[in-house]
Amino acid sequence: MKSSKLRLSVGGFILLLAILALNAHGASNVSPAVGIKITSPADKSQIDAGEEYPLKYEVTLGAGDDHFHVWVDDSRGPGIHDTKGVYTLPKMSPGTHVITIKFVDKGHVPTGPQKSITLYAK
Repeated sequence: MKSSKLRLSVGGFILLLAILALNAHGASNVSPAVGIKITSPADKSQIDAGEEYPLKYEVTLGAGDDHFHVWVDDSRGPGIHDTKGVYTLPKMSPGTHVITIKFVDKGHVPTGPQKSITLYAK
């Protein structure tokens, strides 16, 4: 039992050394993690029906991603290549709406990463 704990400790130490070596030798060359951040409006916000709203976002595309689309419920908006900015959401009818950012490749095929928020239009 003691030897398995020692092996885990040695394995963890080797992993730590590898991470430190990457940091010492140009970790800035390592690709940032894929991510989607919607900064406004907040999830579960109430909005006024029939008004346009700004969707503020920051994204980090991955290796297979070319751009992204904003979906309002089942409607896809135009392709967006800016990694940070504001997209104007269309006027929405009263009710619950799901806003989703989906990463896609050059053929507009979803690559997997996506993030959704829910808005309540009143």
